[in-house]
Order: sequence, then structure tokens, then C-alpha cells
Amino acid sequence: MAGKRVLIIEDEPQLARFLELEFTHEGYQVIVEHDGRTGLDLALSQEFQVIILDIMLPDLSGLEVCRRIRAERNTPIIMLTARDAVPDRVSGLEAGADDYMTKPFAIEELLARVRAIQRRVAPEQTQMVEVGCCRLFPEQRRVVCADKELKLTAREFDLLACLMQNRNRVMTREMILDRVWGYDYEGDTNIVDVYVRYVRSKLEEIGVKDYIETVRGVGYVIREDGHAH
Repeated sequence: MAGKRVLIIEDEPQLARFLELEFTHEGYQVIVEHDGRTGLDLALSQEFQVIILDIMLPDLSGLEVCRRIRAERNTPIIMLTARDAVPDRVSGLEAGADDYMTKPFAIEELLARVRAIQRRVAPEQTQMVEVGCCRLFPEQRRVVCADKELKLTAREFDLLACLMQNRNRVMTREMILDRVWGYDYEGDTNIVDVYVRYVRSKLEEIGVKDYIETVRGVGYVIREDGHAH
């Protein structure tokens, strides 16, 4: 993992130090900040492969930091929280987080999730892909539709990239889970439907409708002409 940089935004000094040591041991260059505002400034001014973000921070909440980062960048974000309530998890995901862990957690699981994200954000295909009015730039992790850039989370980008790179091929929910969430994902396949809704909503915001076709009972497909049948 040489050359990989991680930003840890965590206000608990002991946990922050523990994470710093563990990620350093894994070969990361680690930057630690203890408040939301300073962490946000760093996240927007420097390049990181992943951001570990506590939800409860001084000066600026983790949710607000996440929203502001996501408005400008698609750097993968894993949120940490002491609360396990469903609304908190949903709030984190809706703010743009790619994953969510509840304290206390096993460091091995956090590292495994980071590695899974790193696998996802290094797509095998690096060529620009054009399908209908959308162009996918895998190396830059950008999607431009109708000359407007889509603001996507890392997970949303991976899902749309999966469908665009497999245009005209009906992708089952299980196939999408394997490619986007990883083979070891053990949650509900409905998460695919949730993220398709997120991507569709962002497409519609810039005037692109009926781009992702639902194949009832099977999964999803993007047609060569970019229009659902």
C-alpha cells in the first residue's frame, strides 16, 4: 500500500493514536486531525485514498464534514460512531459516507473494509466509456452526462461504472454486489436498489432520465443508446 494516504478525523486522542499506528503499520501515510473544521480543510486541499471520519466532532459535525467533502470530492469515507441506531447509520450514508462502523469495533474489520474500498476504486477498465449522453472516466473517477459532471459518492460511482462498463448486459443484484460491495458482503441485496435510486436521482437532477433500466425480478442494465426500453 505504499504511497496510500489516509486522513483520520477523530477527536478521541487514544483512538486517533491507535488508528494512526495501525494504518502506519499497514503502509499508509497517516494524517490525523481532531476537529471537524480543520479536518474538512485538509480533506478538500489534499489527496487521500480514504477518510476515516468520526460522526461526533467539535466545531463541525462529522455529518456536515461528510456532506461538504462529498459536494466537491468522491474520496471514500468510512464513518465512525458510538451510536448504533438505524437513523444514525442512514444519516451517515445519506450524507455521502461509503461505509459505517460502530464503536467499539475490531481494527481488523476496519482495515478489511478499507482494503475492499481500495479494490473497488481501482477499476480494471481504464478506458473512457461513452454510453448514450454519459461519459465515464475511470482513472479520474468522473462521470459527465449531457456536459454536466455528476457528483457521486465512491460507491455510487462504482455502481454506475459497473453498469456502464457492462452496457447491454443485464446485471443481477448479486453480480452488482460482488463487483461493487465485494464478495464478502453479507447484507441485504436491497442495498443495490437503494443506491440505484441515489444514482437515478442525481442523473435526474441534471436532466438525464430513464438511463438505468430495471429488469423486473432480475436486476439492472444500461442500454447502448442510454435509454431504458
